[in-house]
Amino acid sequence: MSAVSTALADSAIMLRRNLKHTTRNPVTVFNAILFPIVMMLIFVGVFGGGFDVGVDYIDYATPGLLVMTISYGMGATATAVNDDMTKGIINRFKTMDVSRGAMLTGHVVITTVRCVVACAVIIGVAFAMGFDPSASAAGWLGAFGLITLVSFAASWLIVAMGLSAKTAAGAGMAAVPLIMLPFLSSAFVPADTMGTGVRQFVEYQPFTPIIETLRGLLMGGASTGDAVTAVVWCAGFTVLGYVWAVSTFKKRA
Repeated sequence: MSAVSTALADSAIMLRRNLKHTTRNPVTVFNAILFPIVMMLIFVGVFGGGFDVGVDYIDYATPGLLVMTISYGMGATATAVNDDMTKGIINRFKTMDVSRGAMLTGHVVITTVRCVVACAVIIGVAFAMGFDPSASAAGWLGAFGLITLVSFAASWLIVAMGLSAKTAAGAGMAAVPLIMLPFLSSAFVPADTMGTGVRQFVEYQPFTPIIETLRGLLMGGASTGDAVTAVVWCAGFTVLGYVWAVSTFKKRA
């Protein structure tokens, strides 16, 4: 068996392992979905009438809530990766000659799948609340691709953070910036309604172009500039997370 075939086979095994952990701990998925739904109910049902965004507020807020769903689901991955590192699981895998890359890939893939499933649920809830996108088939395909890309990129970054943390609690705290950044973006109100200083931060932080691209894809008016910026940010997250994760893994495992 070639090295590539061995790595793929080991990755599949790690993926099944992490999938079993997820199914045996449904609270992880439930929490990742429940919090964004609660936020949707609060912002749309309670505060939505007070925001003048030019469209129905559910249409404006849903893309931001999708990105928030992705970021909120990262905490469980950081803790799981850190548990594998600090509790000796990875050392046991090393004695079994399991591909090192497969251990990381398994966490990345299952996190990406979990985020995509959570986003699908959020979209279903949004439709139930009156979400009325004007996206074409190509727009929906682009939105799905962007959701997957953001999930994949954030997964590599959070895996690296989980590996670098000394404790599970520290790993959980490492995910806080990813969870908070969508709140400091154009997820819930346009950036141009914000004060000086805050507006500039919102405009140049990574999640704003991602949210604006997703909003454009779903509402039929995606900006090429935002789309390019979003893809560049995702590529940067992926490369940074991958290099950081592999480097940390080699030093600690």
